[in-house]
Amino acid sequence: MTVIVSPVGADADLRAALEDLRLGRYAATRDLLRMTGQHWALRTSRSQILAAVADPGVFKMWHDEEPHHPDAAMMWARALSRAAVDAFHSGKSEHIVGRAARMAAEACQRASDLLPACPVPWIDRLQLTQLPFRPEAFDPHAHLRPQPWNMLPAEDVRSHGMYHPGPWPLLREADRRDPGSREAHHQMRQALMVHSGLGAARDFSFWIVSKRLRSLELLMLPLYAIMDKYRAEHGSGQFGALQFWQRAQVGHYACQAYDRWFADIPADGYPWLSMTDLSHLAHALVATGENQRAAAVFRAMGPYATAQPWQDVNASLGRSRDWRDWFVTTRDATLRRWPEPAA
Repeated sequence: MTVIVSPVGADADLRAALEDLRLGRYAATRDLLRMTGQHWALRTSRSQILAAVADPGVFKMWHDEEPHHPDAAMMWARALSRAAVDAFHSGKSEHIVGRAARMAAEACQRASDLLPACPVPWIDRLQLTQLPFRPEAFDPHAHLRPQPWNMLPAEDVRSHGMYHPGPWPLLREADRRDPGSREAHHQMRQALMVHSGLGAARDFSFWIVSKRLRSLELLMLPLYAIMDKYRAEHGSGQFGALQFWQRAQVGHYACQAYDRWFADIPADGYPWLSMTDLSHLAHALVATGENQRAAAVFRAMGPYATAQPWQDVNASLGRSRDWRDWFVTTRDATLRRWPEPAA
């Protein structure tokens, strides 16, 4: 079995929408989001991939033709938010980044006005806090919230021990609309990393899974935090990269995510799982010797994979072969060792 590098996985409806967008059309995306309805987690994940892969101009065309359509407004806000962050990371001037940020914030407000129950505009606002502006500028209700804006309430700090400042009100707004929102928590992790450093993002990830979770896929957060730490410590091929993955902490969080989240998902739910989550989980399980668990994750992935974390780990270890060769070799060997149990 070869490998198909794609964040979409087995979601055939999403693949059809992406193909339509590549041809400069949005009808399939319109139908997909209509069918997804108020399944907020699925709406969030699908819209995230659509915005990441497609040409933003198609969403602008849709929004221009149907300015009062809530899905068109949401996708246009998605596209503008990504464009603003990309402009900053690519070194564009402060004026250009600021203009892009204002356009994105206005589009988020428009999307919220058209569909107040949708969490996506609040997730986009969280993403915008990565920009070099005051994070509260992206909260339309900042002036109504208790101060200080960027801290958890004192009672939460005392009981949960999370002291790092961050765009907590935006996370709460997204979480209120979609409890345990996967993307909202990942955006919060990214925001903390940008403004407070790797340690704050790691503390947040470990803190989240220590609580009573409303969405068990958040058990994947520590594996992303661990990968961030690996990149910082071993991304340039520094000594000790292999030993990093043999630490008990990696195995603990990988097995926790598998046992408490993945193991209980029925097979008919696999097409809608995040391929990035599955790739990170499979890698961590293999790296810590949990090959039987890894085999089940590989089977759920089918022929699909995402480049990360395999690509960065492969490069950091100084391997000359393509990461896809390493992935296929690892996956096939694991599946031969642990074939699917007979029905």
